[in-house]
Amino acid sequence: MRRVERVGGAFDLTVWGEGPGPGILLVQEIFGVGEYMEAVAEDLVGLGYVVGAPDMFWRIEPNWAVRHDERAVERGTAMVSRFDWDAGVEDLEAALGCLRGLPGVGPVGVLGFCFGGTLAYLLASRVDVPAVSFYGSGVPARLERMADVRGPLQLHFGGADPYIPREDVAEVERAARDGVEVHVQEDGGHAFHNRKAPMFYQEAPAERAWALAEEFLGRHLQG
Repeated sequence: MRRVERVGGAFDLTVWGEGPGPGILLVQEIFGVGEYMEAVAEDLVGLGYVVGAPDMFWRIEPNWAVRHDERAVERGTAMVSRFDWDAGVEDLEAALGCLRGLPGVGPVGVLGFCFGGTLAYLLASRVDVPAVSFYGSGVPARLERMADVRGPLQLHFGGADPYIPREDVAEVERAARDGVEVHVQEDGGHAFHNRKAPMFYQEAPAERAWALAEEFLGRHLQG
């Protein structure tokens, strides 16, 4: 665990793995830094990464996380409704700097899911960093930021996602520039990669998308 100092306070950066190796800034979904983020982090550590997951809701309720039950979406959505996006992206940039400064950490990328997928995209429009975004529901509404993306970017969506209409995903596909990959699992719903949430998880699209993300991160961070 590391503390990241910010104006007005500090937040936790949970760290898994040890260097030497590249780093991944892992950005939570709406359920906080909980069991799913831990599972993804362990997968990444197994691939040779040092992983850091910042507490993005610290300004609202530090270290808030919820299990994936029938009330989880409602509770997570309520937290997002109180989230300061501008301050949050600045917090994420500070967390990236902290992860980069850890002993033995080499080049660093960012990987975000859902709420975190939007944040990863927004960070990529501010910092030259390889970024992977899984079903960031805020991406289609912020396509003007695509021109500001400085590093390689990979975007994942589900073609059957009730929260991100397929026509919105098509707009993202049309807006993609050189260096931006858009992958759509047409049979995938929302949060299809979340194996800790039976209400969302879909094994086949999850495996296909993860293979693409793993290759992308390896190509840009492990070379």
